[in-house]
Amino acid sequence: MHRTVRSASLQGIKALEIAVEVDVAAGLPGITIVGLADSAIRESRDRVRAAVKNAGFSFPNRRITINLAPADLKKEGTILDLPIALGILAAAGDQPPTEEIRQNYLVVGELSLDGSVKPVRGCLPIALLARENGARGLILPRENVAEAAVIEGIEVIGVDDLPAAVRLLNGESIPEPAPRPAAAERPNDAGELDFADVRGQQHAKRALEIAAAGGHNLLLIGPPGSGKSMLAKRLPTILPPLTFDEAVAATIIHSVAGTLATTGGLLACRPFRHPHHTISDAAMVGGGNPPRPGEISLAHHGVLFLDELPEFSRPVIEMLRQPLEDRRITIARARATVTFPAAFILVAAMNPCPCGHYGDPVHPCTCSLTQIERYRQRLSGPLLDRIDLHVEVPAVPTDDLLREKTAAESSAAIRARVEKARQRQLARFASGNFFTNAAMGEKEIRKFCRLGEREKALLRQAISRLGLSARAYSRILKVARTIADLEGSPEISTGHLAEAVQFRSLDRRS
Repeated sequence: MHRTVRSASLQGIKALEIAVEVDVAAGLPGITIVGLADSAIRESRDRVRAAVKNAGFSFPNRRITINLAPADLKKEGTILDLPIALGILAAAGDQPPTEEIRQNYLVVGELSLDGSVKPVRGCLPIALLARENGARGLILPRENVAEAAVIEGIEVIGVDDLPAAVRLLNGESIPEPAPRPAAAERPNDAGELDFADVRGQQHAKRALEIAAAGGHNLLLIGPPGSGKSMLAKRLPTILPPLTFDEAVAATIIHSVAGTLATTGGLLACRPFRHPHHTISDAAMVGGGNPPRPGEISLAHHGVLFLDELPEFSRPVIEMLRQPLEDRRITIARARATVTFPAAFILVAAMNPCPCGHYGDPVHPCTCSLTQIERYRQRLSGPLLDRIDLHVEVPAVPTDDLLREKTAAESSAAIRARVEKARQRQLARFASGNFFTNAAMGEKEIRKFCRLGEREKALLRQAISRLGLSARAYSRILKVARTIADLEGSPEISTGHLAEAVQFRSLDRRS
């Protein structure tokens, strides 16, 4: 007898529907799985057999053939255990599911040997697939319900074990769709890091505010202990809350990567990724077989912080070029090519020299000019060109450290200005597919960054004196547009341009 159960498999961050076709016929007992299944799926033969028996069902002592259609698509993971078990029981005729439920629900889940259903990754994109393909609902492990229930328009039903899934498919129990979870609220600011804790460094704080308002990349340069890491870790506290679409896009990546919290649901805060400088290139940009998202994709709609940037390997650093420009990364393998989104704010930190004290009036630098030059050459010109803001972070004066009370602004006050600037950008780019000044292309720059004669003269002088590239010219205009948005100005003035130019410290130093 032949039966089919609808299921799904992951390819990159997208889900594709899979038809689990099971045929039970007379012949030598055994299970054959066809349809480009990986080793984890082939091993499901033993898991499913043990789970069916230990759950109290009779396993058919006949020839079982399982086809995973479409047969030319590579399938991987343990996500098909539950639909395979249900298909075998249905085809054996012992537990025939009702046609309505079998045809209208997608089923996913991993089975334990005792018949319990374990959570799987990627349930959020699978829920989106179920809605797009007109399915009535999704049957999945109980632990994944909160994650998938955020998608409207489908029923999300969680099961704890194989018998519960069988009763559901047989119509013996009434499906109880999980309620859609309430929107996640931003955590209380009292428990967060706060810019009010940072002594001094007004220039760096201003640069971080501009970066947050326009989505610009930022490089902090300063001696050890000047507060570079402290400042970078507080950037998420001044970013605007995730919109629903942003939260779904970011959560899908974490769901596919298996890094989503066990509580499920959408991400409440923007991601902040802080990889160590020993990270491999595959871990940074994504890779493997099948390809998985890397750190740059896990930071989608959030912040990627690279501390001690020159200590990262040269290939890892240079791999950031494409995602910084295109806001996505394409990984090509022999069996598949996948594209992961990577719209993140890069915040990098570095010392001015190997010892860290070049230019410090208090601590003398012990590095030779050759050592300093070799250290800075670890960062290529094309990469630095893609970083909008180069910011000097000098050591904090002793008086600022000893001052008991400071008048430093809180993160909430800075975030209020950032959100107003973001609202202006949302209104400006309402007809586009991007939302920040940093994502503007040349067409948008010509339209929204028009300059007067005085502004053109200033920029012409800066380009001539600093030898700026065409990319640096475009990024100066984007930063100036953000500075104008922070002030609520519809036009870019000479003051906005001058401030944007002075944030190109590495160009001035050259």
